[in-house]
Amino acid sequence: MSVQTEVRESVFHIRLDRPEKRNAFDDGIVQALINAFDRAAAEPGVRVIVLEAAGKHFSAGADLGWMRRMADMSQEENRADALQLATLMQRIDHADKPVVCRVQGAAFGGALGLICAADIAVAADDARFCLSEVRLGILPAVIAPYVVRALGPRQAQRYFMTAEQIPAGRALELGLVHECVPEAELDAHIATLVEALGQGAPGAQLRSRELIEHVAWKPADREVLDWTAGLIARLRSGPEGREGLDAFLEKRSPAWRTDHSQN
Repeated sequence: MSVQTEVRESVFHIRLDRPEKRNAFDDGIVQALINAFDRAAAEPGVRVIVLEAAGKHFSAGADLGWMRRMADMSQEENRADALQLATLMQRIDHADKPVVCRVQGAAFGGALGLICAADIAVAADDARFCLSEVRLGILPAVIAPYVVRALGPRQAQRYFMTAEQIPAGRALELGLVHECVPEAELDAHIATLVEALGQGAPGAQLRSRELIEHVAWKPADREVLDWTAGLIARLRSGPEGREGLDAFLEKRSPAWRTDHSQN
């Protein structure tokens, strides 16, 4: 199996497991990842999904054999294939649990879509990134919504055109990842994030995506003011809002809170 899954306590681990090919993915692996995210959504007790990879490298992106095979297919067949990859990116972006991405070594091409679609990305401080598609005569079209959201249009323009390698420190500055730590500390840092996520209300955490999407790059006009006021009103009177307030007043932990270290 090129994609492995494992549940440890409240964490659903999804692991690319094709290290001999630098975890390059093809249509079969894309479908396996979609299936894994669907299983994670249905798994009771899971609070966080960790997307990771075996071996020295996170992923070299699309498998060249897959790309060569698709080059011989019709435009309609290529479109259907690309929509499968788009479905994977959307599954990650809209996952029913927060998604944390663990990155080591090289992350090239489509791998950046996996990273940018995740809610939180942590990289080893010697990791390197590259949007390499133009060197193959193509573009990172399917992953663009997530990469441009992370980089911003101006920086995306540069790296889509140049296919420069981006060292981890620069990736942190650009917003591709949230943290850079020595590789030996990756798991401990992920555990800290999982612990923090376990203390928040699950529904509110997922609604934060909707909130950010609604207010990003918009003026604080009447529409935004009305929408945000309506959101907080619904959350305050909802079950999580009531439970959070009751727990605070009663000096107890809310029902959703998990307090354990994940490894």
